[in-house]
Amino acid sequence: MEHYVNLPLTAEKAKLLRAGDTVYLTGEVYTSRDAGHKRMVELLKRGEELPFDPKDATIYYVGPSPARPGQIIGSAGPTTSGRMDAYAPTLLAQGARGMIGKGARSPEVIEAMKQHTGVYFGAIGGAGALLAKCIKSSELIAWEDLQSEALRRLWVEDMPLVVVIDCEGNDLYAQGRAAYLEGR
Repeated sequence: MEHYVNLPLTAEKAKLLRAGDTVYLTGEVYTSRDAGHKRMVELLKRGEELPFDPKDATIYYVGPSPARPGQIIGSAGPTTSGRMDAYAPTLLAQGARGMIGKGARSPEVIEAMKQHTGVYFGAIGGAGALLAKCIKSSELIAWEDLQSEALRRLWVEDMPLVVVIDCEGNDLYAQGRAAYLEGR
């Protein structure tokens, strides 16, 4: 099924999405990778607030390359999501709902997604220049010292993604493996 989703990603919207669905996201997305996630979790452990409101937020696991003159952003392809698995359950518990990246997720992340109505979207690795065309604005929010891993707020329009894991824990990767092993 195909969905055009306007962010923020509320629980009601998340419940409509199923593993394998094609989604075109429009709205505010935050960027962060390993170092940024580590800082977010450290802030929360100290009882401090995050530099953005995590409620119904979608986080894109990306470290964009610098923008060339006249561009909004450089290449913006997904990074391997498993590197954020140690932090994702904490952010989901804070209200974040969507995650964009590539690769499999741990059982702990999938369980947290089920508990907090989260959705994991897959972006096509190697298509960073193409994905960057969907980004209409980029604003540095925090941690400029992290350079490409700094926290940014993006505005995306019709960003093409696939629901890899839905809020019920259905996993497109696991389904594909099972179908292959069954000889389909």
